[in-house]
Amino acid sequence: MSKTAMDLRRSIQGFVRAFGLLSGDQTPCGQPLAPSHAHALLVLLERDRAADADGRKQQDLATALGLDKSSITRLCTKMVDAGHLQQDASETDGRAWVLSLSAKGRRVAETLEEASKARFRRLAAALPTTLPSEEVVEVLEALTSAVLSSAERKTP
Repeated sequence: MSKTAMDLRRSIQGFVRAFGLLSGDQTPCGQPLAPSHAHALLVLLERDRAADADGRKQQDLATALGLDKSSITRLCTKMVDAGHLQQDASETDGRAWVLSLSAKGRRVAETLEEASKARFRRLAAALPTTLPSEEVVEVLEALTSAVLSSAERKTP
């Protein structure tokens, strides 16, 4: 493995650990939810606000989160059990489920969104002044693009 690959691995692992992404029952912003559950709530909240009727199927959420069919099914079941999600059979596709946030799910998503915004405001304020924040964002976007285009990425 090249030095660059080793350094990238060490840096990303350090970030994942420091940011709190390994906790299975709490978001990095301190909310008592699994990160996948929290991300699903935020995606659905965004789609509600955009009145995105086309992006409400279970498979659409799986694609947005990068999860496979069995993982998204388990996640949706947990979200329904928590009272955060409603699933209805699609009127146009008998194999599909249409998702919508419950009133409770919307409240939890909005609380989560505010906690996330506060966490990122603190993080942005803590960036070194010698490193322009625009460059940090550009590097993260380039890294995300590399992950998405790499052969190792699993697709749902």
